[in-house]
Amino acid sequence: MRRINIILYALLLGVMLAPAQSIEYIPFGHFDQWVTRNIKESKMLGGHEKTIYEIGPTQTINGSKPYTNLGGSPWATSNVLASPMGIVKTSNSVYPDARGSGKCAKLVTQFEECKVLGVVNMEVMVAGSIFLGQMMEPIKSTKNPYSKMEMGIPFAKRPEALVFDYKVSMPNTNERVYSSGFGKKKTYQGSDKAEVLVILQRRWEDKDGHIYAKRVGTARHRFGSSTDWVNGFHLPIHYGEVTSSESAGMGLIPKENSYYAHNSKGKLVPIEEVGWDDPDATPTHVFVMFSSGSGTAYIGTPGLTLWVDNVGWQM
Repeated sequence: MRRINIILYALLLGVMLAPAQSIEYIPFGHFDQWVTRNIKESKMLGGHEKTIYEIGPTQTINGSKPYTNLGGSPWATSNVLASPMGIVKTSNSVYPDARGSGKCAKLVTQFEECKVLGVVNMEVMVAGSIFLGQMMEPIKSTKNPYSKMEMGIPFAKRPEALVFDYKVSMPNTNERVYSSGFGKKKTYQGSDKAEVLVILQRRWEDKDGHIYAKRVGTARHRFGSSTDWVNGFHLPIHYGEVTSSESAGMGLIPKENSYYAHNSKGKLVPIEEVGWDDPDATPTHVFVMFSSGSGTAYIGTPGLTLWVDNVGWQM
């Protein structure tokens, strides 16, 4: 009995002395604070007042004013103010939603209708997304969507994993719909998936203002079925090169699909990933994105919904 007590004491002491894993929450990653934007669309679209949301310190903004991140919030959303040819239009697919005594982020794949003079002449499929970075409003065209976003924020840490709570609602269908607003809708077999993507990069700039990067760390996960709330989900980060046998969709970003960032001259330019970095390298930037879709632009499963809450780093 004395021997058993000694063993139990030793095990307990070991647990007490083991270094605790800490969670470092991303600012505004509890999603309890939101900016409410009330925007009146152009008269030819009906002149209705629409409400769209951003993740930031609680306040209300009235009018069609381009939004930039407020209060130190690093989060941007797919909710945008657009003004092609001076026509004011909004799109909203990310919403605050109640959870317990607080809130969470609700990301929805849905059709965005455009009515001219009361007639629906365009439906665009949009997926709700939130990401670390900034949307460059107002959006003037749908050409090259990444060129309208600042992707990623400065970050020089090496976390073990991304930690978050999530819930998924997957419609009972096996179809994806393509609808860009131009031409006929197309239907494909197979439902879409919600996803989360983490990219750690070491970036640098040449004398001409071009930005290059090597990939330091990567994590990606896709959600293909409905769930109740899953709390404290850990998504491990893989440092160094990711081979095709380890995980699909985690490769380097092709040049033609480059993300964008501002260079030292203040110009938004492509970030060209030129290779894998050493597994022990320290990043300079991080990009995190949650989305209710994982396909290309304008294609998704209508009604697919992803809820996200309490996003942080396991250090």
